[in-house]
Amino acid sequence: MKKITLLLLLPFLGFSQSKVSNTVSVSNSNVTILLNNTTQTATLTLIGPSDRWLAAQFGSFSGGMEADSDVVYYNGTILVDAKHNGIGIAPSADAQNNWTVSSNTVTSGVRTIVATRLFDSPDATDYKFDYNDTTIGIALAQGNSASFSLAYHGATNRIVNTAVPFTNLGVADFSLNAAQIYPNPTTGDFTVQSKTTLTQVNIYTQTGAFVKTITVDDADSAAVTVKGLSTGVYLLELVNDTTDKAWKKVIVK
Repeated sequence: MKKITLLLLLPFLGFSQSKVSNTVSVSNSNVTILLNNTTQTATLTLIGPSDRWLAAQFGSFSGGMEADSDVVYYNGTILVDAKHNGIGIAPSADAQNNWTVSSNTVTSGVRTIVATRLFDSPDATDYKFDYNDTTIGIALAQGNSASFSLAYHGATNRIVNTAVPFTNLGVADFSLNAAQIYPNPTTGDFTVQSKTTLTQVNIYTQTGAFVKTITVDDADSAAVTVKGLSTGVYLLELVNDTTDKAWKKVIVK
């Protein structure tokens, strides 16, 4: 009886009440929002060039920079919790910053910021995340040049999507299969970000020819350099310390 009970419980123990938005990308930047219904927290992952400001708007809105919509932006020092005041007007910082930055790293000129906030923050002006929503509005922008002073981003450095779909995450999504590659396409340098530890990244051509191996010291990310390779699609074999494997594609341009 004990064995039967254990087997029945295992699927429930492995289930994760989390879902993640599709990635929204523009120019060299991208953003995702992960909702964890168990902890009632939203995790924002913002990626872009390390030499300029980055901004992400989220929630329910009809257009970018819509007045009173929730936004965060990186000013070269911190991730600022703010709200929009309308097109052409700089956002206003909230009285209290309710985002907690868990990591802010730079690899080969690419900055990755991961920050977490409660669904329902203490600030009444903040957007209240709802796990039951099937979509979320996300806008993304980056500076037009190397600067942390907020200024016009230019038409090619911003994107607005008012209905970004969510994908429910299961146990498999927290394995190597959930690893992300960025930037992708790449000109030679990219990062493999995993939800589990990595021990090795093997690179092959599409025809199966071995290119190189990158050894990773049991970390959840790996910086990879493939400069000098011909343009095209390459296959990445990701390996962890339990010998699990997953395959990803990267485009070298």
